[in-house]
Amino acid sequence: MSARRGVSALVVAAALFAAAGCAETRSRGSHVDDESITTTVKARLVEDKSVDADAIQVETANGKVVLSGLARTPLEKSTAENIAMKVPGVKTVQNNVALRP
Repeated sequence: MSARRGVSALVVAAALFAAAGCAETRSRGSHVDDESITTTVKARLVEDKSVDADAIQVETANGKVVLSGLARTPLEKSTAENIAMKVPGVKTVQNNVALRP
């Protein structure tokens, strides 16, 4: 499992690096695009060891983040939501993550 997390972290880091190179300079308080929000949420999920980032999908449209997938516990589900809410540019989070049977 740690190998998958490592690969996921590398993929997210590469995406962040690529996005940073292509991003235009933004002033504070300006609109953050949905792709950047999704990438940042995914990166923060990978960083948090209490969340199985491989099991949670993230989609963003107009600043609204939708989480889906499976969580092991109610705490993991709420942690994923809290992580997403703290990302700059996120307006709302719809948490559709289900609990594993």
